[in-house]
Amino acid sequence: MTPADLSRTVLHAVRRAVDEDALRAPVPARVRVERTRPGGSGDYACAVALQLAGPAALPALEVARILRERVAAEPGVGRVEITGPGFLSFTLDAPAESDRAVLAAVREQGLAYGHGDALRDEIHRFHHAREVRAAVTAQTVRRLLTAQGARVRTTCAEPPDPDWVRLGVTVDAHGTPPVPLTGIRPVPAGATAGELLERLGSDAVRWGLLRAAGHDRAALGPELLVQGEANPLFRVRYAHARARALTRGAAALGFTAEAAPYGASPAEPAPYSESPSGPAAHGASPAAQAANAALTATTAYDAPARPLLDLIADHPGVLIAGARHRAPDRVARQLEAVAHAFFDFHDSCPPLPAGDEKPSAAHRARLAIAEAAGTVLAGGLSLLGIRAPEHL
Repeated sequence: MTPADLSRTVLHAVRRAVDEDALRAPVPARVRVERTRPGGSGDYACAVALQLAGPAALPALEVARILRERVAAEPGVGRVEITGPGFLSFTLDAPAESDRAVLAAVREQGLAYGHGDALRDEIHRFHHAREVRAAVTAQTVRRLLTAQGARVRTTCAEPPDPDWVRLGVTVDAHGTPPVPLTGIRPVPAGATAGELLERLGSDAVRWGLLRAAGHDRAALGPELLVQGEANPLFRVRYAHARARALTRGAAALGFTAEAAPYGASPAEPAPYSESPSGPAAHGASPAAQAANAALTATTAYDAPARPLLDLIADHPGVLIAGARHRAPDRVARQLEAVAHAFFDFHDSCPPLPAGDEKPSAAHRARLAIAEAAGTVLAGGLSLLGIRAPEHL
């Protein structure tokens, strides 16, 4: 179960409680689920009971109890606890199964992983000055909102700079709007689109304009062109290119990704002859085969994969938050975190066998995680309007 799945599950529980007249309150448009903070209980938590307590004219603890009864029985939810004044804390069933569901969702949805219809009922109209950072920010906010189902229109105070087209920016209209619109006003870049493009190129310009929060000055120096780890843009794109290279390398070795967890530590990978898919599995007794299947279904991935898996699972929530808060910088920082976790995972748990080593279940699972990370990076860069080359 992904965080988005859990959010829908809790929302469904609220609807059921209202339909059954156990709760008399308006059903919210969405329920926000967050990863539990260090020291907290469970995997995820939400404050929907506190949100509904007032309209329902009930104590938050009573609302939480009503919802707990309805969420606890849902598939994928292991335990639901009530903490503090009425927070619901959720422990998901079988973490390995939850991880596998996330990887399957990434594989199925591809670059659209994290897109959805959470904001389908919203209409936004943005207006910005004839300034390159404002134009690029407004256009990217539009992409983020549209990816969540919202309808968006952007206008500019004056005729747009012709060079904006080279940055992928268009506007629906220009001039003074007849009614006040939501303004997009980041700190100006201090240079024109043409000047920036001549120095940096479109991808580096867009990253530089979007990486900093709107209230901070954008870093638009030559460091954006550095081909090294000190340059976050290079690191993100290199992580994506490396993930794609792993897929090509695996194909050359005759194996593909498989999201099934395997439970082996990176220091002691399961021997090929002992893998459920290896030679030792042929001719095994039905009981042994069943035991192998159970092990595959319930044991975990490598421990170093956990930060990367968590970031991949959290990606849809980051995209929604970036859209709601009109903050593309949140997406950029998420991509940096994914790239950092990818390289930590890659270096600790190589997805490709070395030397005479045979491809094992561990390698297939690690490759699935690496491919998911590459997809997340490519999808996030696409929303920022930045290319994700397969070779660097």
